[in-house]
Amino acid sequence: MTTRTRYFVIVSLLVLTVGLGTGLLAYYVGFPTSALSRAGGPDELQFLPADAALVAFADVHEIMTSELRQKVRTMLPMKEDGQRQFENQTGINIETDIDRVVAAIAPTRDANVPPPGNGIVLARGRFDQVKIEALMREHGAQVEQYKDARIIVGEPHQGQPTISLTFLQPGLVAIGSGTLIHSAVDLKSGGPSVITNDEVMALIRDLDSGNAWAVGRFDVLASQTNLPAQLSERLPAIQWFSTSALIDSGIRGMIRAEARDEEAANALRDVVRGIMALAKLQTPSQPALGTVLRSLQLGGSDKTVSLSFEVPADVFSALGALAKPQEPAAPLNH
Repeated sequence: MTTRTRYFVIVSLLVLTVGLGTGLLAYYVGFPTSALSRAGGPDELQFLPADAALVAFADVHEIMTSELRQKVRTMLPMKEDGQRQFENQTGINIETDIDRVVAAIAPTRDANVPPPGNGIVLARGRFDQVKIEALMREHGAQVEQYKDARIIVGEPHQGQPTISLTFLQPGLVAIGSGTLIHSAVDLKSGGPSVITNDEVMALIRDLDSGNAWAVGRFDVLASQTNLPAQLSERLPAIQWFSTSALIDSGIRGMIRAEARDEEAANALRDVVRGIMALAKLQTPSQPALGTVLRSLQLGGSDKTVSLSFEVPADVFSALGALAKPQEPAAPLNH
C-alpha cells in the first residue's frame, strides 16, 4: 500500500468507525432522535448492564445512505465479504434491515473471554425471526430456552467464544456473549441497567447531537486489554471519554476525555499537541491532511480535555484522487 493510499484508507476508516474507536461499533451502531428516552439516550439502554465500560450508538440507516459513505464507496471500493457472510449465516442484511443499533462492552474476569470483555449489540429494524433461526441452525447453532426467550447459541469457531442471539421485542434483536444476552433477558422485567448508572447517563445527556457517538471508562477498558507496560506507563491517567460525530457530506465531531486530575489533563494536552505538531510536518506534501489539521481545536478545562474536528467533503475528493493508482510514466524514445 502506498503512502497516499494509506492516508485515504485511514481517514475513510475514521469516518466509518467514529463512534467504536473501535470499527464495528460506529459502523453498525445507531439511533435516530425519535428513539430518545426521557432519561437521555435510546430506549434500548434499558437492556444494557449497569457496569458497561463502553456504550456506543450510531444511526445505521443515515450513515449507510449518507453522501459521504456513497462517495467513499465509489472512490475506494471495499470488499463486503464480512457483511455477506453475516447475512448468509443470520439472514440479516446490515444495510437494509437495520435502522439503529446500540452496543456495549462489559468487563469480565473470565479468562475464556478475550479482551476487552463481554460484548452485546442490540439492533432495531426489520427481521425475519423464523428465517434467522433456521439459517443459524443450519450452521450448527443450538436453541435453548431461558425464561421466556428462545436463545440461539452459535457453534464455537476456531476457539472463539460462542455468539448468542435472541429477540427481546418484535424488531429488536440482541447478538453477543451468552452472559450479556441472559442479562438483557433478565432486564426485560426491570432491574439495575446502564440507565441507573448516573456517570454514564450524564455523559450521554451531555453529548452534542450526531448520528454516531460513544462513551466509556477508558481506565477499565485499558485494564481489560492488557496494554504493553511501556505504553500503559506513559499514558496520562484518563478515566472517562466520549465522542460524538455527525456524518453527512463530511464529518464533524468532538472527542472529550476526563482525566484523573488537572495534572493528568495537562499531560494529555501536551501529548495531543505533540501529535498535532508531528502531523503538521506532513502538510506541505499532503494539502488534504492540512485541511483536517487546521480544523482541530484543542480545548477543555480543569480535568476535561476536548478536541473538535471537521473533515469536509472536498478532503475526501482530494484523498480519492491520491488513492488512485498512478499511471506509469511512458518510456522515453531514444
